[in-house]
Amino acid sequence: MKQERKVALVTGASRGIGAAIAQQLMNDGFFVVGTATSAGGAEKLTAQFAENGVGAVLDVRDGDAINDLVTHIEEQYGAVMVLVNNAGITKDNLLLRMSEDDWDDILNIHLKAVFRLSKRVLKGMTKARFGRIINISSVVAHFANPGQANYSAAKAGIEAFSRSLAKEMGSRQITVNCIAPGFIATEMTEQLSEDIRKKMNDQVALNRFGEPQDIADAVSFLASDKASYITGNVLHVNGGLFMA
Repeated sequence: MKQERKVALVTGASRGIGAAIAQQLMNDGFFVVGTATSAGGAEKLTAQFAENGVGAVLDVRDGDAINDLVTHIEEQYGAVMVLVNNAGITKDNLLLRMSEDDWDDILNIHLKAVFRLSKRVLKGMTKARFGRIINISSVVAHFANPGQANYSAAKAGIEAFSRSLAKEMGSRQITVNCIAPGFIATEMTEQLSEDIRKKMNDQVALNRFGEPQDIADAVSFLASDKASYITGNVLHVNGGLFMA
């Protein structure tokens, strides 16, 4: 049965930043469809969301799977009004050692998936004359990091893509923005040694890692009516690691 609440689709919602985003959007009154890469992850999300949302399996590299998922959402719950492209991985290496597969995988998971998902939800947003596309970029699109040529290129591409799409869709009252996180405390950063964490902290003006909730709060703002006149922008949430 279709929901009366606006539908939000959050990719990579099973942990870390994605999990915080999904929870915050539910708190804001959205019906959230959160994606995971496995059936077990999707089932866990469905149990966590209860009546406020549902989990779904999605490999963002699969164009047919994207189309099928959005079609299912539209038929069961209504058109997607908020899309948060958050899913991503890293495959870091110096360029001399980076394989073409590692390059292609990062570009497909990050940049091409954003293209496919954004294109697929635009018809419903256009019909409603409302939409929020929020793409999770990274500080490394602006702040050089050795060993991440693939990841940096993908994130910079997402930001350029978002500006172009914002120009195209503005007359339909669809906004397109990016959030560029800095160092965020997640499962990945918790595995770093204390020495490395300290060195990273020392680069941040606030002298601490951000929390996933910091990114979720930024998404909450951009998805709200309070951000209705903001489009084509990158919101930096990095504690002063990079100052544009």
